[in-house]
Amino acid sequence: MTAAQAEVARARYEFIESPRVEDGAAIWRIARDSRVLDLNSSYSYLLWCRDFAATSLVARGDDGEPIAFVTGYLRPDRPGTLVVWQVAVDHAHRGRGLAATLLDELTARLADRGVHTVETTVTPDNTASDRLFTSFAERRGASLEREVLFDGALFPEATHEPEVLYRIQPVTGAVRPD
Repeated sequence: MTAAQAEVARARYEFIESPRVEDGAAIWRIARDSRVLDLNSSYSYLLWCRDFAATSLVARGDDGEPIAFVTGYLRPDRPGTLVVWQVAVDHAHRGRGLAATLLDELTARLADRGVHTVETTVTPDNTASDRLFTSFAERRGASLEREVLFDGALFPEATHEPEVLYRIQPVTGAVRPD
């Protein structure tokens, strides 16, 4: 997504802001309905909205309800690193660049806190997330390193794919124009 496309996407939504505890149930439903994300307990989404609201965002539709979200946290041992936990867009709002807009907006908001690196994990079968984070790095002219963080054998369910760590840095630069 180009800078111009991101601006158009941002203008389409009523609000992009930090989540509130009341958003936890809607965020849980969006994650569940994605059918791609590992679904956490509904309780964890409530806690996320309370404890990590400063490093997360929701996009709201015209009715004020969440239609997309990105959740993240700053690594305790590397406070300049934002770990993006999950990104999801409600099915009715996909294909408009909203996930990219949320990532751009979140990193812009965290720049003054010294965030210079984004980390996330992506399973090999999640092509949408691969495209999202690859294009995010490209828009910034940032490097993107990939390495297996957690081998599939570490998970209790035998069918879990490996989680590949994506490390993108530096993310402090401006989004490249068209």
